[in-house]
Amino acid sequence: MNWVADESVDRPIVERLREDGHEVWYVAEAQPGMPDEEVLCCANEQGAPLLTADKDFGELVFRRRLISNGVMLLRLAGLSSDTKAEIVSTIVRRHASELLGRFTVAAPGVVRIRKGLWEVN
Repeated sequence: MNWVADESVDRPIVERLREDGHEVWYVAEAQPGMPDEEVLCCANEQGAPLLTADKDFGELVFRRRLISNGVMLLRLAGLSSDTKAEIVSTIVRRHASELLGRFTVAAPGVVRIRKGLWEVN
């Protein structure tokens, strides 16, 4: 699966996804400081879900109704980067078929996968 990782995502998470065989375009490597709307647009252009720890993307998707290929919001503050990487890797492995086009919130011990407003059914 291809991903776009916002610069709010810890590098070990990006590295772990790459080790797992995913292609990850990482804003922190490619274009630091990119505005959120452009990050979402980049993910859409690549047909990839967005991985972020920035809850502003919920605003873009649900309040401003910007279409996305999916967003995974990481609410994993306080955990080590390695633990975060393991959690994200596990979620992607277990729920890969459910993530595209959905808004997913990942918190310790919790995964919520919600349809985006742009989905008809």
